[in-house]
Amino acid sequence: MSLAVPIDRNDHVLGPEDAPVSMVEYGDFECPHCAAAHSMLKRVRQRMASRLRFAYRHMPLTQVHPNAELAAEAAEAAGAQGKFWQMHDALFEHQEQLGPDLIPALAERLGLDVERLVDELNARRYRDKVRADFVGAVRSGAAGTPTFFINGERYEASYDEDALVTALDVAARTRMA
Repeated sequence: MSLAVPIDRNDHVLGPEDAPVSMVEYGDFECPHCAAAHSMLKRVRQRMASRLRFAYRHMPLTQVHPNAELAAEAAEAAGAQGKFWQMHDALFEHQEQLGPDLIPALAERLGLDVERLVDELNARRYRDKVRADFVGAVRSGAAGTPTFFINGERYEASYDEDALVTALDVAARTRMA
């Protein structure tokens, strides 16, 4: 399957726009597999450096992860204050405590305007963004989390670090050829 929604200005992206390889992750902040992939992906991004553009999109599996949608909306609210990636990392690093009480505490630790963040969460200001990501995931054929796309094509091999870096290297070389 191919990525139905290309990376655009609505995405949270790390890495240069002109990187030879792009990777999109559809993830869920309450998914234990996503949390396990989180630290591995940090190492992958370091190894790939400027050759990789990485985008994270939300796919909260609310049937099995009751706090996933709240966490996704909290990451978006933090993003509106310029700290999406800091909240992204903090949510995964504190996944075992994930819930309504954790979000304001993390926001405070990150130096965010906590009152604004809580008001935006209560108003469900970022629900449509999270749902749009979810719909894009389904349209792209993602059935679970994490799901990765490399240069627009679904990555279906092993999620271990070396296999992923190899696949990214091949995609980068192919794009550059």
